[in-house]
Amino acid sequence: MEAKQAGASLDALIAAFNTRVAELQELVIARNMYPGSSIADLSAVDASLKAMELQVQAIKDRLRDETKAIPKAKKLIVASLRQKKKLQSLSIHVPSLALEKVTMLNADTSSCGLHDAGNQHPGVGNMKLEEEPVAIPKEKKGRAPPPLWYISADELDSLASYMRGRLTLEKVNAAINDMGAYAEANAQLILAPKRKVGENLWEKALELRDIAMTEGIKGKHFFLESDIKGPNLKLDNTGKAILTVLRHLARISEIRSGHNRVIILLKPH
Repeated sequence: MEAKQAGASLDALIAAFNTRVAELQELVIARNMYPGSSIADLSAVDASLKAMELQVQAIKDRLRDETKAIPKAKKLIVASLRQKKKLQSLSIHVPSLALEKVTMLNADTSSCGLHDAGNQHPGVGNMKLEEEPVAIPKEKKGRAPPPLWYISADELDSLASYMRGRLTLEKVNAAINDMGAYAEANAQLILAPKRKVGENLWEKALELRDIAMTEGIKGKHFFLESDIKGPNLKLDNTGKAILTVLRHLARISEIRSGHNRVIILLKPH
């Protein structure tokens, strides 16, 4: 915009300059006709011409500076567009739902442990429940959280229409959040000492420990088909379609362990 204004100013100056030249020519003619009175007029024209030359030179310098700044401005625009694309890609890959590592299963585990302690010492147990919040078990040092490998819009669009159905990116990635929560709850149950596990969960904890030592599962985050209880992933037609899509996109794998169907969360390659 400034370059256009400078160009318009330059055109105006050139027009004025041409006008002055015409006047000078007339004065030269007049000087030849009246040599005694032409000196003062010529001095005034010379001063005006010098002032115009200075203005034209200032405009040229400004235009040169603006021309040098154009490549830098272009690079800045390209970098801004690239950053915008990155932010849009991140907003697609990360769903709006908050990641929850502690699910209802974790809450059941903690509440059952506190309930058993309250039965042994009723007075103390009730006082702790009233005064102290339920502490979330700390992750054992060196144990990584479950992988949450979300899918992208391009991956979803690449699926056949019969497989994709009415699934949306938000639904699939929300289901991945649930899977991570199931796997985290099982990992905490496996590592929890017996005194912190309620009687109703102890049998499951032993079963999970046996499954965790199975070849092909050891060292990986997993959950059982029976763990699927929502809030976003359920064992309905939509949930089964989501599992099919995630198997196809190599986000999960399945294995049988006894009567259990074990679903393993895979990491990005």
